[in-house]
Amino acid sequence: MDEDNLEPLKEGEHFYNRDDSNDSGDTITKVTGMYKEWFLDYASYVILERAVPAIEDGFKPVQRRIMHSLRELDDGRYNKVANVVGHTMQYHPHGDASIGDAMVQIGQKELLIDTQGNWGNILTGDGAAASRYIEARLSKFALEVLYSPKITPWQASYDGRRNEPINLPVKFPLLLAQGAEGIAVGLSTKVLPHNFNELIDASVKILKGKPFTIYPDFPTAGIADVSAYNDGMRGGRIRVRAKIAQLDKSTLVITQIPFSTNTGTLIDSILKANEKGKIKIKKIEDNTAAEVEILIHLPPGVSPDKTIDALFAFTGCETSVAPLGCVIEDHRPLFVGVSHMLKISTERTVDLLKRELEIQLDELEESWHFQSLERIFIENRVYRAMEEEETWEGVIRAIDEGLKPFTGHLKRAVTEEDIVRLTEIRIKRISKFDINKAEEKIEALEGEIAQVKHHLENLIEFAIDYFTGLKERYGKGRERKTEIRSFDTIEATKVVLRNTKLYVNREEGFIGTGLKKDEYVADCSDIDDVIVFLRDGSMMVTKVDVKTFVGKDIIHIAVFDKNDKRTIYNMIYRDGKSGPSYIKRFNVSGITRDKPYDLTAGTENSMVLYFSDNPNGEAEVVTVLLRQVGSVKKLKFDLDFANIAIKGRASRGNTVAKYPIKKIELKEKGISTLKPRRIWFDDTVHRLNVDARGELLGEFRPNDRLLVINQNGKLKTIIPELTTHFEDGMIVLEKWNPKKPISAIYFDGEKERYFIKRFLVESSTKEETFITEHPKSQLEIVATDYRPVAEVIFAKIKGVQKDTMVIDMENYIAVKGIKALGNVLTSEKVRQISLLDPLPYEEPEPEPEEIIETPPDDLPDGDIIPEEDGQIPLF
Repeated sequence: MDEDNLEPLKEGEHFYNRDDSNDSGDTITKVTGMYKEWFLDYASYVILERAVPAIEDGFKPVQRRIMHSLRELDDGRYNKVANVVGHTMQYHPHGDASIGDAMVQIGQKELLIDTQGNWGNILTGDGAAASRYIEARLSKFALEVLYSPKITPWQASYDGRRNEPINLPVKFPLLLAQGAEGIAVGLSTKVLPHNFNELIDASVKILKGKPFTIYPDFPTAGIADVSAYNDGMRGGRIRVRAKIAQLDKSTLVITQIPFSTNTGTLIDSILKANEKGKIKIKKIEDNTAAEVEILIHLPPGVSPDKTIDALFAFTGCETSVAPLGCVIEDHRPLFVGVSHMLKISTERTVDLLKRELEIQLDELEESWHFQSLERIFIENRVYRAMEEEETWEGVIRAIDEGLKPFTGHLKRAVTEEDIVRLTEIRIKRISKFDINKAEEKIEALEGEIAQVKHHLENLIEFAIDYFTGLKERYGKGRERKTEIRSFDTIEATKVVLRNTKLYVNREEGFIGTGLKKDEYVADCSDIDDVIVFLRDGSMMVTKVDVKTFVGKDIIHIAVFDKNDKRTIYNMIYRDGKSGPSYIKRFNVSGITRDKPYDLTAGTENSMVLYFSDNPNGEAEVVTVLLRQVGSVKKLKFDLDFANIAIKGRASRGNTVAKYPIKKIELKEKGISTLKPRRIWFDDTVHRLNVDARGELLGEFRPNDRLLVINQNGKLKTIIPELTTHFEDGMIVLEKWNPKKPISAIYFDGEKERYFIKRFLVESSTKEETFITEHPKSQLEIVATDYRPVAEVIFAKIKGVQKDTMVIDMENYIAVKGIKALGNVLTSEKVRQISLLDPLPYEEPEPEPEEIIETPPDDLPDGDIIPEEDGQIPLF
């Protein structure tokens, strides 16, 4: 098409070609049909021949051609990857770069290719060395499960010079083990990698007719939440997190990273979050080599637990992976789940094993036939019939006649081809023929034939044995790397770093981060909400911005947490310009952003006379002074907010006075009127919660703490914050009772003896070690009961078994300091130490605390109207 003849297209028009040589006018050639044909051909080619793997063997065409070339080149020694790439180009119509990249990806999965040299690092993202410097050969696993030429379907290569496999006879769910990813025209595929041993176990369950479930297992390890996996189909999603631990109070260490990331991209995301003020770090060290080790150093005063959550919320430490199961079956794309893929693979493996057994049976029976025929030919001297024949036809006929009396037991008729093979036996072999050895060979063949027939008759059991054998030979070292665990959703507003400052101009009614000349309120982040109360009794929640007008005469402003039900607002207001005054207590939740809410009775010119916010439901005592009006005698009286029920924000409240109030003064600060907060520990997600998930740890007041003891012999007490992270080695988590002793038995690595000790725990956030610090020292048991009992079973020495020791730990040793070594328990070899049921003990009742649940309505002129939100339940 001549560019000079092109004209711009209008909407709805097609390309056309103007032929200026035609005097009759323009000649328009529509290319719609041609475009449709070419585009469909191109799309089909990309889908079928480049991007999407086949369900039969799990390979894309380039991968299949690489594996075929490796088999052709295989001599047990390593081949230069450049040579393999060159050999593959005989089959693959594309360039060497695409072949080399595909081969490196296969090699990095460490399943099919035995590699040598620098093949890159999936952890750091480093690329492989040039193909001329690295070498490869087939792994033993690949040689066993990938190739079987006699049952392989073949086709001509793209140039017709060679034959290549249509599909390799893969007898293993390779597609699910390696995973696959590709983008075609109009569709894509993303099959996530699964665990080698788990796939085999699931295949065995399929063959046994049992239910099974498989989940991804990533080479980068990490922690995965598979609750929304959806069997690997469209719409599914997996959340993967890095494994982050607290090395010390100012250092975090990342030892595993999420799938689809590497240490380089992960560190970049952390640095970007730091630059944006989402998190605060001092520096990062990347010590990754064979294993991941990224050290994150925190500035003083920064919470490690909160930083871990922030890393998940704002960096690549948590990623979301969307699987999409798409494969090629019968030259068509098929969208299917991983369970169905595994069933197809397992059924195909059984079929391939059957075909191999059938071929093996045919070969064995053919070998038995000729061995039997050879024995007849030599043992009965049939070969002498050839001596008198002068023509080839006569020789064939004579041997055939000579064999007939002895071939009745053969399983098939003797053919001319059989007779020709007999004539090719050398005289030397005939002269050395040993009938006993021949009989042994035939019997051996009959045994093999019987075994193969048995396998065919019990094909499912044979396939199960095959899969079990694969696991035994190749499953070691392929244990699951990715830990499966449910995640709590992290709210960004709770973990974001307060990276800016909030200011207020109370009189003019402006709030924002740009009012730096006005009153400072608090540190905040750019994703926070702000709650504002005005003198007229209205309230609003709005997003943090540079400058926002919310209304004049602001009496209270704070960063808002919509899930905070323990912050209680105490308020006294006047109803209208000269109406009565009311007192109320309420909390705020379930609001609409930027919507004004009226906290008064709704009368015009109402005014707030007293206001306080209380983070833990504190209830103060205030003194109310009335104006001298008429015959009012009592002009001064006290009000205790503890006597007021906590209700919805729309309630009118209790009447304080019908007369004008002159002044309200704070008389006495109050204590919390809320019930202690009940806290649970959810072992599934390893997090604390107040939603009744998991094990109830107890009711906690502001000064209560948790006791945490780890298997490494370290303990600490902590404030029960819901953001706390717990280590995998934690063995005790309970509400800390400072009067209850801890009992422990441990092995001292230096003295090589078992020690017993009892001690009290001080209220310290510092982690302390209560066993000796020798590398071989090991905690055996720890108990937090008042009167624990332990059982010590000794090892048998020279056939002599010492009696089991039962220890009342309370009477065995007195309570000492945490640093005390303790008493020697025994120096003999111990087989097992375990805890028995503790002895009975009556714990003294704690002094009761007065908690006001339904306060009396004994205020003057009590007048309470129902509120729209209902009464807020106390905690």
